[in-house]
Amino acid sequence: MSPRRILSTPLAPMPIGPYSQAVQVGNQIYLSGQLGMNVRTGELLTESIQAEARQAFNNMKAVVESGGARMSDIVKLTIFIRDFNDFPTINDVMKEFFQSPFPARSTIGVQSLPKNARIELECIAVIE
Repeated sequence: MSPRRILSTPLAPMPIGPYSQAVQVGNQIYLSGQLGMNVRTGELLTESIQAEARQAFNNMKAVVESGGARMSDIVKLTIFIRDFNDFPTINDVMKEFFQSPFPARSTIGVQSLPKNARIELECIAVIE
């Protein structure tokens, strides 16, 4: 088994608990959940679901790229959302970051998320 490499970038919010932004093993990156937090202020973007989702995707992108991957290297995306009424908007924002062929994806409705976020993203990337 390849040695684990802990990924960390100042371009995404630092973890709010005892975990790493991501762990890389060989050519695979396992990303911890990313919220729509502003990296400079540490505050959640709350003005709209679009802004919060876009920031979450930007944070995810920063961590993935810190391991030498691209968004197109993401093979599995998991989205946690508090309100399925936000589903179409999140799909629209996702299309700003991904092009076909899209990664495999699960969207899971949850009662609550850290910092009262409306969306959290996690993913697995495989660097080709």
